[in-house]
Amino acid sequence: MVRTDLGMSPGKIASQAGHAYLGAFLNCQQLNPHLLTEYLKHFPGTKVCLKATNLDALLRAEAEAIHSRIPCSLITDSGCPNFFNGQPIITAIGLGPAKETDIKHITRRFQLL
Repeated sequence: MVRTDLGMSPGKIASQAGHAYLGAFLNCQQLNPHLLTEYLKHFPGTKVCLKATNLDALLRAEAEAIHSRIPCSLITDSGCPNFFNGQPIITAIGLGPAKETDIKHITRRFQLL
């Protein structure tokens, strides 16, 4: 999920989504390698990019993922001078891999990006 309230360019959105995916993937590798093995049997798997309208939506999704033991990765952009007035800012969250039935309670309130 990527925040849409920050006015990011399509390229910036893509890079933040990539960071989120990789972070969640690596967290899954550490926390639940069996789940990752199952996911990789169907490579490249399904990936969906959803939009979150604000920071609270991302933080709620993170809390629900942690509670549900779904791998996740909250992304904080480093705030280089070209973006966000040079200030670090939370931009995205990666969730999964997870089965649709296990993650739907989190993702159902978000729209496709």
